[in-house]
Amino acid sequence: MNSGVQVELDGRQALVTGGARGLGAAIVRRLAQAGASVLVADVRQDLAKELCESLIAEGCQARPVILDVRDAEAVAEVFRDLDDAGEAVDILVNNAAVDVTKSVEQLTAEEMTRVITTNLLGPMYLCREAYGRMVARGGGHIVNILSTAAIRTWTEAGPYAAGKTGLRTFTHTLFKEAQRDCPGIGITGVVAGGMETAFILDRFPDADVSLLQSPEIVADTVMYALSVPPGSAVAEVVVVPRREPSWP
Repeated sequence: MNSGVQVELDGRQALVTGGARGLGAAIVRRLAQAGASVLVADVRQDLAKELCESLIAEGCQARPVILDVRDAEAVAEVFRDLDDAGEAVDILVNNAAVDVTKSVEQLTAEEMTRVITTNLLGPMYLCREAYGRMVARGGGHIVNILSTAAIRTWTEAGPYAAGKTGLRTFTHTLFKEAQRDCPGIGITGVVAGGMETAFILDRFPDADVSLLQSPEIVADTVMYALSVPPGSAVAEVVVVPRREPSWP
């Protein structure tokens, strides 16, 4: 599937969390094919390495970064290492996410903590490190992958909906701060509906895939946000399957 969005990213470096598979891998491929050097940040070392090798064979630039976004110190270390190497993150895509499909009374404290820390605090840690550096350089773009659960939730999705709702409001706040601090920084929230990826199919193997969209469509939406000229901004965009049951 070829993207209809054309954007030149030569000379720019991107970091994509949860980039080894699913939506993350689709975004990584789009960025790399547009000329960006992509850091594939994931806890799945083998998958991240395999994806990078595939992209390098195609003439793209990509390298794996083993990162658990729940670890604030590990996040800070990635950025310090880039500073030491004279490198920067021009584009940050916070995509890593997990979910536990249980009703509230069945959830353990560990499960609640894991979902909230991965889906909300992790992106906040990464934004904290990336944003100040972008301000100092006078530009950059942060894309936070949200969900329809940030707007209209459903049963057995308590921590997931809470985390994505929190990330949506955090993204709105960061957008306002970028307006104040540095007009060259783009902040975009992508509200994505159900996708045909392992994130859904591993938990719901009998899911009706006709109700799901391709992750490449959402990756194209990320590229669209990056393509908008400096005088405008895509603050938030919603992309859902036409038969999305949780929208509007």
